[in-house]
Amino acid sequence: MSSGCDVWFTEDAGEFLARAGEHLAQDPVTGTVVTTIAQRIRDTGRGDLPHCWFAVVSGPDGAIAGIAMRTAPFPPYPVYLLAMPDDVVAALAAAVVGRGEDVGGATGLRPAADRFAAAIAAATGRTVANGLHHRLFELGTLVEPRPVPGRLRAVREDEAGLALAWVQQFFVDADEQAGRAAGHDGEAAAFGIDDVHRKLDEGVLWFWEDDEGRVVHLIGANPPAYGVSRIGPVYTPKEERGRGWAGAAVAEVSRLLLERGDRVILFTDQANPTSNALYQALGYEAVVDTVRIDLV
Repeated sequence: MSSGCDVWFTEDAGEFLARAGEHLAQDPVTGTVVTTIAQRIRDTGRGDLPHCWFAVVSGPDGAIAGIAMRTAPFPPYPVYLLAMPDDVVAALAAAVVGRGEDVGGATGLRPAADRFAAAIAAATGRTVANGLHHRLFELGTLVEPRPVPGRLRAVREDEAGLALAWVQQFFVDADEQAGRAAGHDGEAAAFGIDDVHRKLDEGVLWFWEDDEGRVVHLIGANPPAYGVSRIGPVYTPKEERGRGWAGAAVAEVSRLLLERGDRVILFTDQANPTSNALYQALGYEAVVDTVRIDLV
């Protein structure tokens, strides 16, 4: 290519991790979405994904300069980008267009995702529409929240249906709390009972129950990838909010993951000041901003 960059694509997650794993391990926090998804697809298969590829962009010296993937199971099937220089973004966009793909959006780290979307829009005559804005946080020193009654416990198999309903409602409420008509509807539709059972098998889905045994909060996480565990979703039903359940659950799960030796991270919706304030009060510190952009 004229930029001197080489763009390599593969549909094999194991092959991708073998090639890019050492590079991803250098910054496993900002690479969390790529590493967790790649490991999941490698270990369980790609399922019914309409698009499934990983890309590695190498510079003229052969060193890895950019990482991207297209694995989202919901429209518009956006391309996910990690940080990369502008010329590497341009090379990736040109290569994706050259594959003849209909790209309806981009997501990932800023500003790479913004610049990729702009390049695709320029090449295809589309318009950029900014959508979701998130911020990635990493836990520094855990600050204990105010004590609340109850305890954290694993979700049981016979509670899978309730857990599924709450995860799906989490996406709906996230948009409502941010003042959006929609935004996470694709994620909600794509998350099904098989995903709940996978999380139960992985041991990363919990309820908080109060001292009367009532289930009042749901919290999940992802299995560690390169020593990093990502918390989410974090959901309290509307009628239970304001009682400290979320703070207690996030603190307890954070402690469990720290004791296991993991670095602990999570994403927040920048349009939701309540959750941002909660996590920062617990000791989470901002790392990088991400965005999801639609092309219309």
